[in-house]
Amino acid sequence: MKTLVQTRDLRKKFPSKGSFVEVLQGVDLDVFEGEIFGFLGPNGAGKTTFLKILTTLSPFDSGEAFVAGFSIKESPDLVRQVIGYVSQKGGADPRSKGIENLLLQGQLYGLTKKEALRQAENLIEIFDLSDCIKRAVSTYSGGQQRRLDLALGMMHTPKLLFLDEPTTGLDPQNRANLWEKLRHLKNQGVTIFLTSHYLDEVDELSDRLAILDHGKIVAQGTAQELKRQISGDIVTIGFSKAMQEKAKQFFVQGFNFVRETTWHQNDVRLSVESGEASLVHLLRLLDAAQLPLETLQLSLPTLDDVFLKKTGRSLREEAL
Repeated sequence: MKTLVQTRDLRKKFPSKGSFVEVLQGVDLDVFEGEIFGFLGPNGAGKTTFLKILTTLSPFDSGEAFVAGFSIKESPDLVRQVIGYVSQKGGADPRSKGIENLLLQGQLYGLTKKEALRQAENLIEIFDLSDCIKRAVSTYSGGQQRRLDLALGMMHTPKLLFLDEPTTGLDPQNRANLWEKLRHLKNQGVTIFLTSHYLDEVDELSDRLAILDHGKIVAQGTAQELKRQISGDIVTIGFSKAMQEKAKQFFVQGFNFVRETTWHQNDVRLSVESGEASLVHLLRLLDAAQLPLETLQLSLPTLDDVFLKKTGRSLREEAL
């Protein structure tokens, strides 16, 4: 499988209080041609810096970074010709019509008027923009704006499309619609690099994903592979504040059927081999210890469990 994005020992530091803080600490990453690659990380992990480097918007200090075989450091202009970038804020001029934004974008990338118009018409059809394309962007709904942003990113037919939180603020119906458009782009051979705070989005769309924390890749693989690393079923038990200390003392002793114990706010998450069998045994032990519980849930590992284990934080909490 051909590698479209490759970084090796990528490092970046920023000055801070008379010293330096290294926000990227030797990042090694491969993104393969034709895949949707999900990129996750807590706030402050360095993912925005990493994304800016890959899109040639920020330099890096050391290491190597290539896109489509071009060195980001030595040939940034060639890299820009093969990538599209859709930021959280989008790039459309709200005062101009949608079609005017598309044609201007095409001209900026060197397309003739005829080529730009042909490409715009194609993208208008793909992204269902015909009903609004002749209106000022300021009148667009959130879903229409995001679809226009995607169309702008595709005007020069890039090999690789970077999407920074593309569905933030959209309702479930518009999110699902945008997912459909991203799958269409993938089927057309476009490689997509996706950052998102929605774990279901990354789980649903990504062929592979990586988690960045404290400037390092702490996990990389398919969603299923990473979930299997967690292993076992997850029992989540909630206790009242009055029972917190007693509950923590209870679980400190450890149990042979519990692989791992993780506290998150008022809940304890237990990784166990067999959820149903362990649950029966656990309830008996809690009853014997006179330790009442408030909530109880049995579930399979999720990407949030992976994220929590790898970073010590919940991505849902980060998104609040």
